[in-house]
Amino acid sequence: MFFSSGFRIMSTVSMEPLLHHSVRESVRYALKSRIFKPSSWSCSTNHKLVFHARSFCNFRSSNVHALRASTTTDTDLVETLESTDIFFKETFPLKRMETVEGKIFIRLDHGQNNGNWQLTVGCNLPGKWILHWGISRVKYVGSEWDQPPEEMRPRGSIPIKDYAIETPLKKSSSSEGDALHEVKIDLIPTSAIAAINFVLKDEETGAWYQHRGRDFKVPLADYLLDDGNLVAAKRSFGVWPGALGPLSNLLIKAEVSPANDSESSNESREAKKKGRSLEGFYEEQPIAKQVAFDNSVTVSVRKCPETAKNLLYVETDLPGDVFIHWGVCRDDTKTWEIPDAPHPPETISFRDKALQTRLQPKEIGDGCCGLFTIEEGLQGFLFVLKLNKGTWLNCMGNDFYIPLSRSSSLLAKSRQGLSGSAQILEKNAEEKEEASLSAYTSGIINNIRSLVSDISSEKTRKNKSKEAQESILQEIEKLAAEAYSIFRSSIPTFLEEPIVDTEEPIAPAKISSGTGTGFEILCQGFNWESHKSGRWYMELKERASELSSLGFTVIWLPPPTESISPEGYMPRDLYNLNSRYGNVDQLKEVVKTFHEVGIKTLGDAVLNHRCAHYQNQNGVWNIFGGHIKWDDRAVVADDPHFQGKGNKSSGDNFHAAPNIDHSQDFVRKDLREWLCWLRKEIGYDGWRLDFVRGFWGGYVKDYLEASAPLFAVGEYWDSLSYTYGEMDHNQDGHRQRIIDWINATNGTAAAFDVTTKGILHSALERCEYWRLSDQKGKPPGVVGWWPSRAVTFIENHDTGSTQGHWRFPGGKEMQGYTYILTHPGTPTVFYDHIFSHYRSEIAALISVRNRNEIHCRSTVKITKAERDVYAAIVGEKVAMKIGPGHYEPSGPQRWSLAAEGKDYKVWETS
Repeated sequence: MFFSSGFRIMSTVSMEPLLHHSVRESVRYALKSRIFKPSSWSCSTNHKLVFHARSFCNFRSSNVHALRASTTTDTDLVETLESTDIFFKETFPLKRMETVEGKIFIRLDHGQNNGNWQLTVGCNLPGKWILHWGISRVKYVGSEWDQPPEEMRPRGSIPIKDYAIETPLKKSSSSEGDALHEVKIDLIPTSAIAAINFVLKDEETGAWYQHRGRDFKVPLADYLLDDGNLVAAKRSFGVWPGALGPLSNLLIKAEVSPANDSESSNESREAKKKGRSLEGFYEEQPIAKQVAFDNSVTVSVRKCPETAKNLLYVETDLPGDVFIHWGVCRDDTKTWEIPDAPHPPETISFRDKALQTRLQPKEIGDGCCGLFTIEEGLQGFLFVLKLNKGTWLNCMGNDFYIPLSRSSSLLAKSRQGLSGSAQILEKNAEEKEEASLSAYTSGIINNIRSLVSDISSEKTRKNKSKEAQESILQEIEKLAAEAYSIFRSSIPTFLEEPIVDTEEPIAPAKISSGTGTGFEILCQGFNWESHKSGRWYMELKERASELSSLGFTVIWLPPPTESISPEGYMPRDLYNLNSRYGNVDQLKEVVKTFHEVGIKTLGDAVLNHRCAHYQNQNGVWNIFGGHIKWDDRAVVADDPHFQGKGNKSSGDNFHAAPNIDHSQDFVRKDLREWLCWLRKEIGYDGWRLDFVRGFWGGYVKDYLEASAPLFAVGEYWDSLSYTYGEMDHNQDGHRQRIIDWINATNGTAAAFDVTTKGILHSALERCEYWRLSDQKGKPPGVVGWWPSRAVTFIENHDTGSTQGHWRFPGGKEMQGYTYILTHPGTPTVFYDHIFSHYRSEIAALISVRNRNEIHCRSTVKITKAERDVYAAIVGEKVAMKIGPGHYEPSGPQRWSLAAEGKDYKVWETS
């Protein structure tokens, strides 16, 4: 048993999240339709809950008319209610947020094999928890992370760059029935690992949880000094004051003698290394998160036949003390007025403008209720609810309005039949805003319709060039992206891009910024070891003509700047272009050579982070030199390793270097100028953008609009969805996050289709080719939703090469290339595969793609997606199949075999 109690509701947060993102709410706890704001709550009968920062009632007049509201005993009212007919009854759903307290627990004990140890990390709060973790090696015990050995990685783990692993926590149960989420990591004490570092991520809210603003560190060696984030401070370690203070600390090894401080201080680190031994422990760390709970309030109104008064009954299942803040109105203006005494029990006046009554606990069942009698001649009953913690609940940002006459009730019901209870509200500022937005979006739609009519008309097809038609198509895409950005703020959906398949698609001369021609075939022109030659640019130059003859139109070059790491992904002086790949003159020469053979070049721009030149007064590396001199204001405030003074990050932090704060005007200005300088000085045609998950896509839009690339693609790397270590069939959430980023750039950049790569992994490795069709019969990756912004790939320098962080299933690479080179999207081929035994097969597939003019928006008709075979017809000219199962294309076309290999075939029309 890991702990003795489940989670409980609390009033204060004991642990702050590391990051506060633009949060995607979970369907389980909160609806996705709007962004939650903590100042007030809303509800409606159509289940679209909106949270607005508005006043809790609408006072329009300072004149208070004395109205009479009489009360009787509960028994009398109940008897009266039972004897009369209801002319109004409505149940309003309520959504409330509570801070729920739970525990993160960390346990080290012997695993199933007593020769090894096992680290368990868990949480007892609801959520979709991910352990983001890495190791510190014995020789390097600083803040740097490294990835653990393969044998330590639990099933379902996903590598993050080259420094961390993300492992989903699995659901389990304690002996007392508490729901747990936990992950178990098998440790190898002999493997020179000094510590396990981790943070806990809740994918439902996007929040990261640390310990005191630092990463958790579980020591596996007894000579580590406590830097404030150690857990399991053993009693025998005199150099440790105890990382977690008064937390429960249950050492499994019961008797440990205290260390002699003087001896400990004199003992060398090497001696301690030799004598180190693991001890079991169990510790708990308090954690809290906001969780949404569903409740409701029901209001019914009857007419008393004896007195002709209105009898109004309010009941709710809200827990705790609930106050109803109420008044009445005479007409449609809904001006609050106070009825004259007597009032229900426990009623007080609120600023002489409203009454506040404590609802009474129900005698049967949970919740509370209240009974009111209202005089004749009044049109409506107005109210909001107040919880005991000062939380107000209203209706769609307005007061609840209950009609007090049959005619007004019928009018309200007719309005509700059209669009829910929101129609009982009068026109307000929100409706005006929505009307304005509707008119604006209608204008966009009309423009799109006009452009579509233009491009599809017979006259246009005859008289307009293909370049002009492509320009119109790109204008449609821009308008669609703008419309999508509006609707995305209120509707959790995706943009299903309209496919316009021209009869003879020829690459236009005019190219829209960032989006390319649609016919790009991309080559990644390096691997993880390329820097070691010292003359990589010259080696690429020698192969420029060869790559052009194979059919490539774009080459992605390695990071050009001076870098702490030889591969180039830890840049320091951005204007210093003398790197391990060659000097600045060689870079200019290779770009010029590729242009001469008709290949565009992409620069690898690392914008998320930058390595500092100097330490600040506290010894933290966050002062930058070189051409762009920044201080710690350029570093985000929630990067715990580098203590910036900027604003909080707009994305995920990269642990190894200072994360740049792109919200700073001076930062964006300098980066815009740098990118424009690279375009002019070096001749880059576009960008591959590294680790774009670290900052908001809107900043990317700014940089791309300034530098005007012909093509741009972002590396938005995110974990796919797994359940108990098994990849989920539905990966809509994963590709939606990538599309959200693309949309934040206003569609000016594409993104690597990590979703498609992950699904191909599972489909090919497990012979589950049915995974390659989503629930609507479309490709299941980004290419199925927004193909012109999907850059497909099966391997790159991170996943393959000598790193091998997420290597494609061995021996099945050509099936992967058959898929991406015959499907829409922009395919990317890895350098290692081009110059290998796959070369001729890849060349044949590229030839088929070019010969049949497959482009990024080509149509796909999936004809088979079964256990052992996947088949599709693309653009009505190409048929393909992968997998060991049988498939032959049929139909009126005459098909001829164009390419064939192990478990794949491609046909084209004769």
